[in-house]
Amino acid sequence: MSTHFTKNEFDNRKKKVLEKMDRDSLDALLMFRQESMYWLTGYDTLGFVYFQCLILTANGDLILLTRAPDLRQAQNTSIIKDIRIWVDKNEANPAEELKNILDELNLGNKTLGVEYEAYGLTGRNSIKLHDSLNRSYKLKDKSELISYLRLIKSEEEIVYVKKAAELADRALEAVWKIAKPGQSESKILADMQSVIFEGGGDYPANEFIIGSGHNALLCRYQSEKRILDDIDQLTIEWAGTYKHYHSGMFRTIPIGKANPKHIKMHEACVEALSACENKLKPGNKVGDVFDIHAEVFDRLGYKKCRMNACGYSLGTTFAPTWMDWPMLYTGNPVVLEPGMVFFMHMILMDSENKLSMNLGKTYLVTNSGNQRMGKKKLDLVIK
Repeated sequence: MSTHFTKNEFDNRKKKVLEKMDRDSLDALLMFRQESMYWLTGYDTLGFVYFQCLILTANGDLILLTRAPDLRQAQNTSIIKDIRIWVDKNEANPAEELKNILDELNLGNKTLGVEYEAYGLTGRNSIKLHDSLNRSYKLKDKSELISYLRLIKSEEEIVYVKKAAELADRALEAVWKIAKPGQSESKILADMQSVIFEGGGDYPANEFIIGSGHNALLCRYQSEKRILDDIDQLTIEWAGTYKHYHSGMFRTIPIGKANPKHIKMHEACVEALSACENKLKPGNKVGDVFDIHAEVFDRLGYKKCRMNACGYSLGTTFAPTWMDWPMLYTGNPVVLEPGMVFFMHMILMDSENKLSMNLGKTYLVTNSGNQRMGKKKLDLVIK
């Protein structure tokens, strides 16, 4: 068995979950989110794309129901001892096998928390789950129970976040070395990912975003790979990833020379990000951070160019996205606490002038404010 955390770390996490289950009057928690399984036990897999459930009972028992390919995966990467296998076959219904395990645990008519918001628990699987369990158990949506506990990072986790930030810095250095007119986006992506792997990092939970020219105004990955023009703009969003912990960054790099509007947009992004930094401190609400971001951009005339969110929590996440809960949008009531980690991104997309400017960094909330992850400055670099 090879896990990424100490036994004491896992014991503390389990204790926190059991205490929350007790406060919520839960007899068991059914976990379908891979992030929850990894955080609680170390279980590291992509097998969550199929029906897979980790049961935690109120007395601390852990039972995993999964498929045969993940038997050894769980044995090698986690602290889980009791692993049950559902068999692939025509019209297989693993929800019924889950019910059999719950019956074996004498949980009939008891209250079960369920992680409904999980990529593996598809609409069809959720229907099967309800058909199998709804008559015999009291089901409660507890999708955010562990997500909330994961918000505040432990000292062991912060070590991984800082390592991820170091890898993100290396990736930006790789871009600066080769970004120039005539360079291909494919080469830039390859070099970014290469330095992260060479530094001991992992695949990120989603693709790096890269776009130049007209594609520099996109906030999502798409498959076109351009060759940079003599005068161009290059947008990149990426994350250093270490033991599945992410540290995100976002940049737009003028190629050849900067349009004067690029410079003004960058100045606005720096001002907005600095204002957000001043709000990202214990006691403030997550929504307060977005509001100051919007206030700065709107005052500077960029209301039509900005987004309706300016970041999100980061931590240990799996495909299809590294975005974690909660998101920085107006009215979000989550109160900031030391140990939380957020990726704050200032995004300006000017469709009228076909110009983009983006600036983003990852931050650790501290007792007195926050700490910027990584060592790269916010200067506008022209290549």
